[in-house]
Amino acid sequence: MLKNKVAVITGASQGIGRAIALKFLAEGAVVFGVARTPDSMMDIAKSHPDFHPLYFDVADSSAAKNALMGIKKEYGKIDILVNNAAVVFNKKMGMIVRDELETMFRINVFATIELSQLVARLMARSGGGSIVNIASVTGVLGSPGQTAYSATKGAVIAFTKSAAKELAPQGIRVNAVAPGIIKTERFEELYADSGDKIDTRIGRIALGRLGDPEDVANAVAFLASDQSSYISGQILGVDGCASI
Repeated sequence: MLKNKVAVITGASQGIGRAIALKFLAEGAVVFGVARTPDSMMDIAKSHPDFHPLYFDVADSSAAKNALMGIKKEYGKIDILVNNAAVVFNKKMGMIVRDELETMFRINVFATIELSQLVARLMARSGGGSIVNIASVTGVLGSPGQTAYSATKGAVIAFTKSAAKELAPQGIRVNAVAPGIIKTERFEELYADSGDKIDTRIGRIALGRLGDPEDVANAVAFLASDQSSYISGQILGVDGCASI
């Protein structure tokens, strides 16, 4: 689906981002994976010659601009941007800490907007492209204990819808995928010792199972590809029909 496409994927070192990177590579894309931890993606690079690791903080607008301009200089274009990098602090109302709130908005929202702006300028010069943002089912339905995180993902959803309308004349499509409960490393850390709670959450998923990172990656690849050339401004739930 993605042969000869040049893609940038943030948060590509683990979990959903890693699955997206591997899916894109399997579909023929040249992939630039972004992460903060040095050498965290070298195993992918060693196995896939079309994978290029980039290490910088997505909230560092100067570093982001330099990286994107470097890709444009080398390949002449950027076809796809996947804004996947995110942080989460699960806190109930009354326990939300200002520093954590600011960190979530800086990475989950501000970086998404800034990277999209930078890439959109480059895409407009080369005939268009596709931006896929990773939102969350919590941004659609809400979730107790995740009020602040839900607010950041709600902002991503609103940004996606508005950006899609604004960038359409330049041939740039903007969509979002809203995952439900996905079995990632982060999930394992958060819920390793809460079996009863997880059973309850799974009971609210109509398809009766947790999602896999590959489920999300498949949806992102479709939205990034030319197969979805008439789809923009959409929020695609990949949540097993969850009710939270």
